This record gives sequence, structure tokens and C-alpha cells, in this order.
Amino acid sequence: MVKKKAADLFVECLESEGVTHIFGVPGEENLAFLDAVSRSRIELVLTRHEQTAGFMAATYGRLTGKAGVCLSTLGPGATNLVTAAAYAQLGAMPMLMITGQKPIHTSKQGQFQIIDVVDMMVPITKSTKQIVSAEGIPARVRNAFLRAEEERPGAVHLELPEDVAEEETEARPIIASLHSRPVADEAALEHAAGLLRESRHPVLLIGAGANRKDCRRALRAFIAKQRLPFVTTQMGKGVADETDPLFLGNAAMSAEDYPHRALELADLIVNVGHDVVEKPPFFMDGSDRKVIHLNYVPAEVDPVYFPDAGVIGDIAASIHSLNGKVDPQSHWNSDCFKEMAAALRSDRAGGAKETGYPIPPRRLVGIVRESMPDDGILTLDNGVYKIWFARDYPARRANTILLDNALASMGAGLPSAMAAKLVHPDKQVMAVCGDGGFMMNSQDLETAVRLGMDLVVLVLNDSSYGMIRWKQAQMGLADFGLQFGNPDFVQYAQSYGAKGHRLGEGDRLEDLLVNAFAEGGVHLIDVPVDYSRNGDLLFVEIPKASSELHARLCGNGSVPPPLGSL
Repeated sequence: MVKKKAADLFVECLESEGVTHIFGVPGEENLAFLDAVSRSRIELVLTRHEQTAGFMAATYGRLTGKAGVCLSTLGPGATNLVTAAAYAQLGAMPMLMITGQKPIHTSKQGQFQIIDVVDMMVPITKSTKQIVSAEGIPARVRNAFLRAEEERPGAVHLELPEDVAEEETEARPIIASLHSRPVADEAALEHAAGLLRESRHPVLLIGAGANRKDCRRALRAFIAKQRLPFVTTQMGKGVADETDPLFLGNAAMSAEDYPHRALELADLIVNVGHDVVEKPPFFMDGSDRKVIHLNYVPAEVDPVYFPDAGVIGDIAASIHSLNGKVDPQSHWNSDCFKEMAAALRSDRAGGAKETGYPIPPRRLVGIVRESMPDDGILTLDNGVYKIWFARDYPARRANTILLDNALASMGAGLPSAMAAKLVHPDKQVMAVCGDGGFMMNSQDLETAVRLGMDLVVLVLNDSSYGMIRWKQAQMGLADFGLQFGNPDFVQYAQSYGAKGHRLGEGDRLEDLLVNAFAEGGVHLIDVPVDYSRNGDLLFVEIPKASSELHARLCGNGSVPPPLGSL
């Protein structure tokens, strides 16, 4: 047996887990680990801020299903990972954070930069541990990956003290073993199948938990056979083809928008992959409507969600079994849903034709959709434009529009796009950021340029925190405290070695996008945007037949109440 440093063993364990990239900002306490990485097959992606490294690792995990890995030093480096940890944990993205620490056995440096990082990570991770000996590394690493990648995925953390990293050991990595997830009880599947067969107006609801590789295949087969109308949540976008005539829209917008009215009309909701981290797409109100909860874990029952059936187990296996137990029923009536889906498509097409300068959001969404291939990847930062994209950007494939409806943190748009380009170097990737969110991690334009990426970044410029300013106006409050000045984004991009462009009045954004992707490299486009039409998110015209069906289902002979706000 050959002895090696604990840091080398740690890196060997990461290689054994299939790690290809580590994103991070190393510090003094990581130097032994960094030296071990330099002799490994793992690529170090040096970023300009730890938050960027964390966002990149989380997105890597989101796209691959394997835990992305990020690195920081102790103290301020570790605290800079907190937002990314919460982002991965709430968003169910597998991620491992590795932080350094001062020596724990022979420390003579007092409390300089020392905080209890392990304890700090407790509420925002699935597991957080300090490594106290070299021999413990294989088990700690193997368990960290198991926890990060198991259902529900999330963030884990390991702290490697400086003196432990220098210890010598003969330990070896623990090789990952195959394991399977439990399948649902047969009686539960039969009960759910009975409810589906007996229903008259069933609707399929696809949530964040359904956005896993095997689930996507099973759900598409289910829709192809059953032809059920379907709604997605924001983080379920793209699991099923949203150009399908049965697609009813993206939930969690206005309570009066098409998908929410469709869910009101359903007498059965097949709720697949429901995740309480997202805004509830519907409330159970004591009506005759039934709900099937189909998920990896039981429902969190509360006054507004108490399903009639729980199918608990591997989602893909459950959907496959349910699909085999039920044939399309002649008494299923989806006419009103088809009418509502057609109204949504017409509404979206009309919005894409809006004109004006600065550009209206719906026109922007239409241009971006036309410019991106079906497998192109769009990453969104957080702002009011995210709602417009979620609503009006039909995704044909899973994970082709990456948005965060969990932590909803600003600053993740650019890092997510960079990670997506690393995972899928042959695909077109575009980041869409508000000017506020972009500036939170804009320094990593340099990282994208240094890595030789082909990447387009749209910066939507309204010189304010637009989402909060809109809410401020909705509440009838004074326009105060939310406006700021921006740099010259063209020169800013050029200072990092990127190409900068500004959309002027009379310019065609579609031409700028075509040219940027054709030329390659990192391109930033400053896009002045007009949010004065945000109120349109709150008011839609419900088709007549759907209103009449709503009245019949409500049993009061009246049409739905006037459409209102959130």
C-alpha cells in the first residue's frame, strides 16, 4: 500500500464519483487540495466570485443529475457560497460544496477568519460535515454524493481543514454501487387508475419533481396515449412539448390566467412531481374535484392540499404503470380545454407582434423564441421578464429554459449560462438578465471570455429593480428607492474582451442575435425594455365555452367572476 496525502485521496474520491469540473475561488487553506487537483483529470474552473462558482455547480447538477462541485476557502469564501447553497437546496439541484478551514489539531492562529461553517450550512443543505481524519474521507465523500443525488436532490457540504489535508493515509475511495428507488404500491396505482377512468374532465399537472430524465420519457408516452390536457409549473417547463395543442400554459402567474382557469374546470388533477417550493398552482377548496398526488414522497398535507390518492415511489415507474392500466375514455371531455389552449396560443402570438421602443417584453420573448433552436438553452436571471418568458416561451425540450422559481435569486443568469455551455458545448446558449441581476455577477464575463465560450447575454435595461418597482406601483405607493444608473454596457463588455452591442431605435434584435451566434465568442446586447404592459399579465379573456362549462360545474348558472389581479 502506497501512502498519499489526504488531499490526494479526496481528489481520487471525486474522480471515482465521475467529477469532471470543480468551480471555485481557492484560498490559502485549499492549497494542498488545489495541488492535488492539478495532477488529476478534473478541470478547475476559476471564477471571479464564489457565488458564481456555486451557481455554476448547481446548474451543472441540474443539467446532468450528477452533483456539481464548487470550492471556496474558509470564512468569507464560505459565506459567499450561502446564496448558491440555498439556490441548489430549494431548487433540488445536486451540488457539493468543499470549503477549507484552519488546522483543527494544531491551530495557533486564534480565530482569524474562523466561523462555524458546518453549523452555518445546516439549514440550507441536506448534509454538512467536517472531515476530521484522512481515513474518514472515502466514506464522507461517498455519503455526500449519495445525499446530494438522492430524491429530492440538493446541496451538501464538506469542510477540509488544512492540517487534515496534509495527513498521510493508505485509504482508498469507496466505489459507488448501483441502487434503485422503491416503486409505488399496486393498490395505490389501482385506486389512482380508477379515479382517472371515472373522471370526465381530467387535467395533468407537471411540477418540478417530474423534471428528471426517466420521468420525462414516461410522461411524454403518457400524454401521447391518453391525450390529457396538461399544465406545467415554471420549473416543470419543457418536460412535455409545449407546442402540443393540449398544452394549457404555465401555472403560477395570475390567478385568472388560462392554466389556472383550466385547473378550476378539471374534475380530476393528476399532479405529478408536486414541489411545495413553488407557488401553489391551485388550492383544494372542498369541491368535488379530485387530486392524485404522484411523487417520490408523500404529500405535505395542509388546509389547501389534501390529495384523494397518493402514488408514492419512482415517478417514471408509476407513470408507466398508470399508462398501462388506463385507456382513453370515451366520456372524457376536453373541448373546453382545447378552446382555452387555442386562446392561449392566439394571445401569445398577438403579444409577439407588439411594437415600440424600448422593446415590449412580449415582443422580446417572441424574437428570442424565433432565434433559438429547439435544443438551444435559455437561462433566466430573476426579474419581471421571467414571468413573461415562463408564460410566452413554449419549450419543446426539457431544460431548454432554465429559470429559478424556488429561491428566485438575482445573479444566477450568467453563471447558469456558463455552466450550460460547459455541459453542452455544441448547443446555442443565451442568458437573459435584468440590469440589476446582471451586475451582481457581471465580473464573470471575464471567466466566460477566458474559457473561450460562445455565449450571448441579453441585458434588459430599465435602470431599476423593475419587478419590485411594478409591485410598488400595484400597491399604490410612491415611486421611490428602486432606480439606479448603469455603466455603458457596450464598453463594459469590451473591457473584459467580449463584444458589446446596444439595441437602438429602428434596430432589429433578431439580426443582432443571428450575427452574434454566427460570429461566436461572448456577446453582450444592451436591450432597453418597456415594462409598462406588465399589467397584461393580470387580465386575460376566457373563452365563452369555458365560461359556460365553469358555470355548469359550479352549479349556479352564472359565469365566472370578473377577472382580477394576483
